Amino acid sequence: MDEAPSSLAGLNPQQREAVAAVAGPVLILAGAGSGKTRVITHRIAHLVLDLGVPSRRILAVTFTNKAAAEMRSRVEALLGERPFETWVQTFHSFCVRLLRREARAAGLDPGFLIYDDDDQLAAVREAMRRLDLSEKLHPPRRFLSRISARKNAARGSADADFELDRVSEVMQGYHEVLRAANALDFDDLLLKAVAVLENEAVCAAWRERFPYLLVDEYQDTNRTQYQLVRRLAGPGGNLTVVGDEDQSIYSWRGADISNILDFERDFPGARVFRLEQNYRSSQRILDAAGALVARNERRKGKTLVAVKGAGELVRLHEAADEFEEAAWVTERTAVLRGKGRVAVLFRMNAQSRLIEEGLLRLRIPYMVVGGVGFYERREVKDVLAYLRLVLNPRDSVAFRRVVNVPARGIGQKTLEEIDAVARERSLSAWEAAAALVDEARLPARALAALRQFKETIETLRLEMEVAPGAAPRSLKGLVERVLELSGYGASLAREDSQESQDRLENLAELIGALADYEQREPGASLSGFLDRAALLSETDRMKDDVPVLLLTLHAAKGLEFDAVFLVGLEEGLLPHSRSLTSAEGLEEERRLCYVGMTRAKGVLHLSWARSRQVFGQRRLTEKSRFIDEVPAELIARSGGLFQSPLRAERPAWARERPAPVATPSVDAGPAAAADDAAIRPGIKVRHPLFGVGTVLRREGDGADFKVTVSFPGVGAKKLVARYAGLEVV
Repeated sequence: MDEAPSSLAGLNPQQREAVAAVAGPVLILAGAGSGKTRVITHRIAHLVLDLGVPSRRILAVTFTNKAAAEMRSRVEALLGERPFETWVQTFHSFCVRLLRREARAAGLDPGFLIYDDDDQLAAVREAMRRLDLSEKLHPPRRFLSRISARKNAARGSADADFELDRVSEVMQGYHEVLRAANALDFDDLLLKAVAVLENEAVCAAWRERFPYLLVDEYQDTNRTQYQLVRRLAGPGGNLTVVGDEDQSIYSWRGADISNILDFERDFPGARVFRLEQNYRSSQRILDAAGALVARNERRKGKTLVAVKGAGELVRLHEAADEFEEAAWVTERTAVLRGKGRVAVLFRMNAQSRLIEEGLLRLRIPYMVVGGVGFYERREVKDVLAYLRLVLNPRDSVAFRRVVNVPARGIGQKTLEEIDAVARERSLSAWEAAAALVDEARLPARALAALRQFKETIETLRLEMEVAPGAAPRSLKGLVERVLELSGYGASLAREDSQESQDRLENLAELIGALADYEQREPGASLSGFLDRAALLSETDRMKDDVPVLLLTLHAAKGLEFDAVFLVGLEEGLLPHSRSLTSAEGLEEERRLCYVGMTRAKGVLHLSWARSRQVFGQRRLTEKSRFIDEVPAELIARSGGLFQSPLRAERPAWARERPAPVATPSVDAGPAAAADDAAIRPGIKVRHPLFGVGTVLRREGDGADFKVTVSFPGVGAKKLVARYAGLEVV
């Protein structure tokens, strides 16, 4: 038997078959840990070394600069001394190169600028200024999100609950700003590239230039990227796409799973290859994850086989509450960190707080990946600055941080005037601002905004003071009032973007942190909490040696770890409450859980808590349905009714808290803050972040009970009642 060519050496039979199939449309379904990048790079090498295709005739497209750089370096290593002229590009960088070359056909000036996110936001603000729209009432980022949604994949349904005419007006003004600057945004790069390829002569030239097209992470493409690929490939072209429908987790960014599911229909005669040999995880981990994702209907299907062998059972820990869950995770982390890299994965950034606190107390070095520590997040620091200002108005650093957050019309000139008065009279920034308000020395708009800010802080200070015989206001209640009176919560709610939702969840967790602190600490005080937060936000985490990483499930895609903790497997968290309104949303949450499970090489721990604090209120929870979708014979249980075989002494920070108080609900789900029957149209309710609103309508009952509430300055919000923390006013 002849020795395999060098480009195919070292590949398993499935990989070799996929690499060698170079003609026509090809779909390579690459399961988690199956060597996807290896197949792509060896395929390019096979074309060049074995089939004599000039490397300049190959185009490879992926999503990130990091992935493109890794692919490029691997191909260069395989080609050795051979010239490497393959275009390995991100979608956007390829479109830039195409449009520079085809500027005339595209109707563009070849020197066009590219507006990044900040530039785009500035363009929206300019369009809003021309329309005399208030940023306080109409957050620019929300307009930008709606504009992008309209431009990508015709996702116009996102506008259903928004002012359609306003979006159209701002969108028109936004494009006028871009045209005047000879600029394109990221969406335009894709759309203009697709449009120029509608010119048959241009399209034919690019197909001739790149007869071999490879697309990585095809499950993450949106409809515009799909159209770009179809035009470049043409009917019967040599198109190879690599992806895994089970790892399609970015629909909120526009990714369309139907692109990969419908590949054979869209490209008749396509061949499909499955990479099912897994080099990362043990078989029990793969079987557990595979059984879970097999519940999805929208998938091609594959069965992963581990090279490593059976491995350990998946451990499932049932904790009494989030404190015990965090204590268990940190105890086990202390045991495992000497055996390789450990990751703690969670659905929401806000879940990192208790894990961070536990690791800090045990002096275990860690790093939050793709973000910053909980107490260092912008929205958390903003609210803490408000609290510092309430406690001490002479705190000029806190004053400057929040005087115009959220935007209230206090601009740079006003701040310079405040600074000048502070210097002249040896005053704090707060005292200087008060003097300017009293003396009415500012333009009317700035004066009104500064007066309102001053009144907000003074009101909060009065409410914090305890009248004789009156019960002191809780710290949790104080933060809720900060969010309400400052308009901070309402401002984020109006943005209605993924980022703003994450920030709102972090603020809800901050409310929970204050409630925890008041429960656990005798003589709890605002100054005591601020001291504690400052100490916990220290950045000396010994970053030279970081064996423990904390990250969201979305951020974990593409990574691998020796041991993985997947925490918070509860209904409403994973699957997230926002996903429970559609079958598609639930399937994506299941894929997200699958992605998390398949990050683990040898050790996979899952956990859930029977009760958890939500918006500062103790609730009973339901374990995630995903737990029951994993075969019982693959799971070793601990906690709950099961004795943990590795039960260490619980850290004092978790051991000393008061026992949680919760009242079981009829459906054994999270207990509602208000009686469901009391929440009916017309009544007033208070939300911890959005303030007081009026109930417009209610839908369903029991676990499916939803309520639509209109909040002043925010608009109508549909809420899952059992997670909303509503109180009848």
